[in-house]
Amino acid sequence: MRIHYWVLATLFLLTQTAQSQEQAPKFKIAIFAPLYLDSAFDNQSEYRYAKNVFPKFINPGLEFYEGAQLALDSLNKEKINLEVMVFDTRSASQTIQQQLAGASMKEMNLLITYCTAAEVKIFADAGLQKNVPVINVNLPNDGGVTGNPFYVMLNSTLKTQCEGIYRHIQKFYALDRLIVFRKKGVLEDRIKSYFDDFAKNTMGVPLKLKYIDLTDSFQVNQLSPYLDTLQNTLCIAGSLDENFGKRLALQLASLKKQNIKATVMGMPTWDAIRDFTRPEYRGIEIVYSTPFYNPRTDKVSQSITTTFNNRMFARPSDMVMRGYETVWRFAKLMLQYKSDFASNITRKEFNVFREMDIQPVLNKQTMTLDYFENKKLYFLKWQDGIIKSVN
Repeated sequence: MRIHYWVLATLFLLTQTAQSQEQAPKFKIAIFAPLYLDSAFDNQSEYRYAKNVFPKFINPGLEFYEGAQLALDSLNKEKINLEVMVFDTRSASQTIQQQLAGASMKEMNLLITYCTAAEVKIFADAGLQKNVPVINVNLPNDGGVTGNPFYVMLNSTLKTQCEGIYRHIQKFYALDRLIVFRKKGVLEDRIKSYFDDFAKNTMGVPLKLKYIDLTDSFQVNQLSPYLDTLQNTLCIAGSLDENFGKRLALQLASLKKQNIKATVMGMPTWDAIRDFTRPEYRGIEIVYSTPFYNPRTDKVSQSITTTFNNRMFARPSDMVMRGYETVWRFAKLMLQYKSDFASNITRKEFNVFREMDIQPVLNKQTMTLDYFENKKLYFLKWQDGIIKSVN
């Protein structure tokens, strides 16, 4: 915790003072993240909390910044001439619009944002106005953005996830009994509509999905009629609700003693579930999709982990890794293609921990470009407390 406080205090001072450069920077990057510096420090730059207290709501943005800073340290070792400015999207003195309109944003070459749904279009519109690529690191939401060739989403949308799940089932589970267990809700209806659309447009054989509605308190006897000891049943969770997903996996795991053959296909929200390591979930295969997967076996991941252990006495979070790979990858692309950077945003060079497949998303009515999105999905499988990639 003390190290986190030190990083936050250093970042606070950096955002309060202008840094002079002996040499005019060739490329400029702006990083926007929810750092809550004004919540953490008062007008006299004094930390508002006790030294042994670190508010959890600060963690995601700060961890993203820590990863970004490690990437900048690596780039600096290569003597790459960059100017990087960090903006706190939770600043009490400036709105995001004011930050984007400031003099420091002139001739900016790249905007990297950790944002909310309400902020997406603000950043996307700024990128379009300035002809500068905007990288949305975390949010799987287009925010109503259309006609914007400078907006890039790294976290795949629900539609992309559902399409990936549908194709994965076609490839690996088409001969299984396919049951979609769902609860009633708007998002659940959207998931069903995506599956229905893919069934109409697929180049392969459409899946025969059977939908079963359940309440939040469903019991195992409501699942049993759709399961078999002879044929495997792929039980698809047609809901983003993590509690619904955990309950479905737990109830199905309890049936394994009866030699029921079943596999659970989850949703991307399951990436945040850590309960699957517990003994009661063992005996059942749990599969789900995610655009982010880093087994941390590569040299860069191991180096970051070692650095974090030495400096922070902690293990780097996934958000640290995302901060590192985003800054490293897109800074390298920018340096490689210079004035043609925006035209080469989909290039697959300079991947760090994972592959990205950034593709154009077209407007179906006008067949014009709306934005770019990372379409690469990893399918992970939990089995007996161990997770691994299965694609």
